[in-house]
Amino acid sequence: MPKKAMEILTESMFYVLMAFVAKPMCGIEVAKYIETRTKGRVLIGPGTLYTILGKFEKEKWIKEIEVEGRKCTYQITAKGMNAYELEVRRLQSCVQDALDAKMDC
Repeated sequence: MPKKAMEILTESMFYVLMAFVAKPMCGIEVAKYIETRTKGRVLIGPGTLYTILGKFEKEKWIKEIEVEGRKCTYQITAKGMNAYELEVRRLQSCVQDALDAKMDC
């Protein structure tokens, strides 16, 4: 059965939510957080980032808390934190399955 949209996050989506778990941020801060956290392995461009922010805002996973000119600062909501925690558990299960499969060999 196909998964619903937003049920499984892309890597970029996961890291954007992770950034907001750390603290409220604006888009530029999110991109820098992801680059730093992943040591440059994951780079997110403005088009991708702002598309994700729009989806997250529509889903009420983040909310805008401050606007200074064109700079918008967002923070994660309880609904967003729940989605993040579910994804962490899903990814942990994937890693455990991989470790278990290796033991089967």
